[in-house]
Amino acid sequence: MRFTVLGSGSRGNAVAVTVGHDTLLVDAGFPVKTLRERASAAGLDLTRVLGVVLTHEHGDHAEGALGLARKVRCPVFGSPGTLAALGDPGQVSLEPMAAHTPRAIGPFRVTPCPTTHDAADPAAFAIDGPDGERLGVAYDLGRPTAALRLLFRDATALVMESNHDEILLRVGPYPAQVRQRIAGSRGHLSNRAAAELIGELWHPGLATIVLAHVSESCNKPELARGAVRAALREFNYGGVLEVAAQHAPTGPFDVMARVSASAPAAD
Repeated sequence: MRFTVLGSGSRGNAVAVTVGHDTLLVDAGFPVKTLRERASAAGLDLTRVLGVVLTHEHGDHAEGALGLARKVRCPVFGSPGTLAALGDPGQVSLEPMAAHTPRAIGPFRVTPCPTTHDAADPAAFAIDGPDGERLGVAYDLGRPTAALRLLFRDATALVMESNHDEILLRVGPYPAQVRQRIAGSRGHLSNRAAAELIGELWHPGLATIVLAHVSESCNKPELARGAVRAALREFNYGGVLEVAAQHAPTGPFDVMARVSASAPAAD
């Protein structure tokens, strides 16, 4: 199993997960044309998409979901609240997913977990491949929960929100109300909180970490990466540590990558 982040940030988010010729899209927060262009640049064929799995209904995660599903004739999966918030799906099949209940989608086994964000019914997902590999995808967390920690405890790869630096958010361009929303328990995860969570999730099989939804206004890739690297230093982490780009694909990454525990982290 491999994955490619087609773009991540406040302007749009999408992750393509592949096994062989089968592709599952987690979020589709770009126009269909952009999704196709990003996929083509990454060597992916979106006509082979088995489904679109949505973390929540906000435009930077769901903008292109229904349009792409209509074109490739695939279903859209998500929590009942997320699917209801999409509005009229037209001819698209909407497939509700129950919290903590695995769902087989082609070669993938997808398990949703509720998250705390100011959306209708947001979720994070663990995606298991045919060989036991596990990818955890968590955007727009607000705060991590015990259920999320439990779901991601055996992940061999993570796409994890590291949205803002707390100091840059305080001095940034947003009005006070927006800053409070971002930093609140139903907002976004800071670099510090993301680093603490990833440190809790570390285990010897965790080999790939991609930091996502990094703010262009209130964060810097080197700050996000530095916070997580510091949290993993005591474990001598030797895997991939990357920051997803907003305007271009990042990856692909092999979920089953195996690394030496004593090797330096690769950027």
